[in-house]
Amino acid sequence: MSFDLDSILANDRLAVARAISAVERGGEEARRALVALYPHTGRAHVVGVTGAPGSGKSTLVCRLAAWLRARGLSVGIVAVDPSSPFTGGALLGDRVRMQELSCDPGVFIRSMANRGSLGGLAETTVDAVAVLDAAGYQVILVETVGTGQAEVDVARAAHTIVVVVVPGMGDDIQAAKAGILEIADILVVNKADWENAERTIAEMNMTLQLGAPGAGWIPPVLPTVATQGTGVDEVAEAIGNHRQWLQESGGWEERQHRNARQRLLGAAQRRLYTLLVQRTDRERLEYLVQQVAERRIDPYAAADALLEMGGCPATGETEEPS
Repeated sequence: MSFDLDSILANDRLAVARAISAVERGGEEARRALVALYPHTGRAHVVGVTGAPGSGKSTLVCRLAAWLRARGLSVGIVAVDPSSPFTGGALLGDRVRMQELSCDPGVFIRSMANRGSLGGLAETTVDAVAVLDAAGYQVILVETVGTGQAEVDVARAAHTIVVVVVPGMGDDIQAAKAGILEIADILVVNKADWENAERTIAEMNMTLQLGAPGAGWIPPVLPTVATQGTGVDEVAEAIGNHRQWLQESGGWEERQHRNARQRLLGAAQRRLYTLLVQRTDRERLEYLVQQVAERRIDPYAAADALLEMGGCPATGETEEPS
């Protein structure tokens, strides 16, 4: 399949779909596509929507997309679904839930499996976002898997983070723990017609006020009933307000820089891993595995030996990049 840059930039839907499929497969074709597309990215407002499974993320995303379309904005949606740990397959059901948007030419929906990646996103989610950005979609909504507190990768891939919780399922306590609450720019208490919704909202507001800095953006806590469309206007307006605040405060450039740093380190990590696998002798690898299993050598020394074997001299440092 040939890569057609002009067709993608002209927002030809078939070309966009093919480009996303290419970046999901990886390889040289994906790399050529991303190299060509990258100078045309950086214009879209990327909004991450995360939260626990069953909190109503897909319904909220669908409603937000409809709100944005009613105001003439084009919308790209990347919905990440969990892969089976046994078969590797994924249902990709978010596309089914968003059926009402599928015929709108101003909306592009792409479901993708996380393929075992932790943190709520697939490895190629950011690349798929780049394709939609280059194609001219003004707002890109990224719906994460829904894995809970560990789901913070979206904070490194988006400008605005919407965290969705529901009352009565312990989310108010879980969200208060380090991780998921700290990444929120907007907190949505969905299914606000449920019992204990007011209590959840009050606790969220109290937690945010206790941890709020002296100045800057304080995440609003907004009740919604996404199935009925209640409260969606307020969430959409808060997303717009956050973008304006980012642009006026310099936060937009700061997040662009942060996301670029994360993308660079992630790309380097994947390429180093690929090179290491290609250069490592299988028998030697299995020998090291056996040595570690038998406690004859520790995993760190074995990793140093593996790196030396792959032509990447180990430094002995284990510090992870921030």
